[in-house]
Amino acid sequence: MESERSAIIELHMAGKSPSEIFKLLNIAKGRRAFIYRTINRYKETGDTVDKPRSGRPCSVTTSALKKVVRERIRRNPHRSMRKMALELNISRRAIQKVVKRDLGMRSFKRKKVQFLSGSVKEKRVSRSKSLLALHAIGVLENTIFSDEKIFTIEEATNSQNDRVISTSVSAIPDKFRYISRMKKPLLLMVWAWVSVVGRTPLIFIPPGVKINAKTHQELVLESVVKGLSQTMFSGQQFVFQQDGAPAHTANTTQDWLKHNIPNFIHKDEWSPYSPDLNPMDYSVWSILENKACSVSHNTVSSLKISLGREWEKIPQETLRAAVEGFPNRLRAVISKKGSYIEEMTRQSLPNSSY
Repeated sequence: MESERSAIIELHMAGKSPSEIFKLLNIAKGRRAFIYRTINRYKETGDTVDKPRSGRPCSVTTSALKKVVRERIRRNPHRSMRKMALELNISRRAIQKVVKRDLGMRSFKRKKVQFLSGSVKEKRVSRSKSLLALHAIGVLENTIFSDEKIFTIEEATNSQNDRVISTSVSAIPDKFRYISRMKKPLLLMVWAWVSVVGRTPLIFIPPGVKINAKTHQELVLESVVKGLSQTMFSGQQFVFQQDGAPAHTANTTQDWLKHNIPNFIHKDEWSPYSPDLNPMDYSVWSILENKACSVSHNTVSSLKISLGREWEKIPQETLRAAVEGFPNRLRAVISKKGSYIEEMTRQSLPNSSY
């Protein structure tokens, strides 16, 4: 401790700012205030010795305790701080101080993810490498990323940060306190595509229609995708992408694409179980749902109007940023050896405050 204080004062006398000292000495983030206190004490007293204080010295959060807690977390990071406090016969607050302030750690929520077998991971790596190679030579320059999503009339919520400010629980009005849920809420299936240069209007699948190869070809491919060569991409090449849904990978669908779309990502070229590679999944649908479903809707018609209105409001710059994140995600899959790249999802979401 004294050596740290001496180093801080030496750097301070050399004209270094507190933030520069923080970086140079690599002091733990939770002890940033320690630098300021040391400098202020030196200015006041000309020394770094602690001022006389009331109360007894720290006897709980000792070096030995820090070592024990660090080792327990290393063996099993899925630990409860409350249980550790009981096992070590100290307060929960003391454990929290050690974990956050001294060890520089914090707790994270576990995530439910799709199971990925070894063979699936291998395919994700090999196909990501192939797609990245095609992207590097400009083959995927005008890629259209497409997807379907089911929306409900219920309010969309985020369990991580959905909070209500009030003096007490009983003081919260019911409409803010509770989120209504139904056993069988009304549904609406939507299809859309995005690219760096534009998007399609939302395609609403009629209620009761089961999406199979035949209906997918009639409602989406024939009516929307087929005419792109003469409309948005007139005179330009584009590449059509869709995921591994059964309606997409059916032989009749692949044959239709071969005869009608000059360039498309074949079912054996797209990585399996990879919503983390499709901008619609890892970004665009979330942006739309947060806006259009911020409140519940009474009818499917109301939901449809809200979706269409908010879809048009999303800036093209936001969609472009989502699409341009695709090659970086391919690299991330390769780097992670085909495993999950969910931690990248939040970091790479474009700014959706429009």
